[in-house]
Amino acid sequence: MTAAPASPAPPLLVALVEDDEVLRDATHQTLSLEGAEVVAFPDARAALEWLTPDFPGVVVSDVRMPGIDGIAFFAELRRIDPELPVILTTGHGDIAMAVAAMKNGAADFLTKPYPSADLIRAVRASSERRALALENRRLREETGRSLGHAIPGTSAAAERLRSVIEGVARSEIDVVLTGPAGTGKSYGARLIHDLSPRRSRPFVTVDAGVLAHADAEWLLFGREPSAGLSRTGLIERANGGTLFLDGISAASDVLVTRLAALVEKREVWPIGAAKARPLNLRIILSRQTDGSEAEARDPVWHRLGAVQIAFPPLAERREDVPEIFRLFVIARAREYGLPAPAIGAAEWHHVQTHDWPGNLHELGGFARAFVLGLTGSGTVDPAPAPTSGGRPLHQIVAEFERTVLEDALRQCRGDVVAVQQMLQTPRKTLYDKLAKHGLKPARYR
Repeated sequence: MTAAPASPAPPLLVALVEDDEVLRDATHQTLSLEGAEVVAFPDARAALEWLTPDFPGVVVSDVRMPGIDGIAFFAELRRIDPELPVILTTGHGDIAMAVAAMKNGAADFLTKPYPSADLIRAVRASSERRALALENRRLREETGRSLGHAIPGTSAAAERLRSVIEGVARSEIDVVLTGPAGTGKSYGARLIHDLSPRRSRPFVTVDAGVLAHADAEWLLFGREPSAGLSRTGLIERANGGTLFLDGISAASDVLVTRLAALVEKREVWPIGAAKARPLNLRIILSRQTDGSEAEARDPVWHRLGAVQIAFPPLAERREDVPEIFRLFVIARAREYGLPAPAIGAAEWHHVQTHDWPGNLHELGGFARAFVLGLTGSGTVDPAPAPTSGGRPLHQIVAEFERTVLEDALRQCRGDVVAVQQMLQTPRKTLYDKLAKHGLKPARYR
C-alpha cells in the first residue's frame, strides 16, 4: 500500500538580527541557499519596529549587540508574542545567559562559531513549531468567534459586545464590567478569561457572598501558620491567572481599602506574614449600575485604569430576546435530560411583549419553567400584559415577523428556497423582509 504523502514543510521566514555586517551577510546567504526568506537587521531596535505579534517566522539574534542586547531583545519579544520562537547566537562567555533565556522560553541557542547545518536544523524545527502555534491560535480565534455566539443576537448592542470582548480578551489590561443585574457580567468575565492568553491559568471569582462573609479577610488574603491555621487565600490562588471581583459593593470599608491596595500594587499580604507577596494578576471587576449608595462609595474600580464594558439590559436589545430564549430552552432541556419542546404562540407572545426587568435571569427562569411544562399550569402566565405600558403595534408585529423568519431559516438551514416554500411567500417579498430585519441566510447554514 502506498504511504500517504507527507505534509509540506512550512516556508522558512527568518528575521536575522546581527550587528556584525560580515557575519550578517554570511548567515543571510546560508539561510537563503536553504530556501529561506530572510529579513536582516543591524540591531534589535530596527527589528522591533518591524516585527509584529503575527510574524509567521523565526527570529535569529546575536546576544552581544550595542544598544538593546539580545537578552533584552528576547524579553521584549516575549512581551509582544510569547509564542514567537527566538534562536540566540552566543559567544562562549554568554552561555550562562543563553541557558537562562532557554529556561524562560528561548527556542534554541548556538555557540559561535556554529556549523551551518546546526543553524538550519534549529530554524526548521522552530519554523515548524511556529506554524503549529499560529494554526492553534487561528483555531482558538475561530473558537472565540463561535463562543461569541454565547452572547447571541444580531442587534448592534450584541455585535458591539462580542467585538469588544474578543478584542479585550487578547490583551492583559484590567476590565470593569458594568450593567444592571442579570445582564451577563459574570459570564462575560469568564469568557474574557477563556479567550485570553491566561486561559490555562486559574480563574477565581470573589463574589458578594465572600466579600460580606465574617471571615472575608482570611478567605481572601490567607494567613501564615504563625497566625493560626495556615490557608492560601483566594487572591493568591488566582496568581498567574484572572481574579474576578463580582459585587465589590458588598465589601466592608476596611476590605475595600485592602482590595484597593491590591489593585494598585499587585501584591498580597497574608495575615501574619512578614512581608507581601508579589502577584501576576489580571483583574476583572463587575459593577451593578443601579445608582445605589453602595455603588457610589466604591473606590476600587476608579483605580484600575481599565477598559469598561457596558452590558445592556434586554430592553435595549429586544430583537435578540427570541434567539436567547431558544438557546435557554435548549440548555435547560439538556440540563434536565428532556427533549426541547416546540415553542408555541403563547410563549412567543410572552417572550416578545414582556420587558424582562430581571434580564437574563428572568428569561432563563421562564425557559426552565417552559421546559418543565409549568407555563400552562398557572405557575407562569405565558401571556401577561407588557410591564411598561406596552409598545407600538407595528414594533410588536415586526418583532414577531422577525422571529418567524429566524425560525424558518433555522429549520431550513439557511436554504432560502425552502423558507419560501415553508412560508408560502413570494421570493422578492421574502428577500425584502430578510433585508429589513438584517437576517443573512448564510448565518444559519
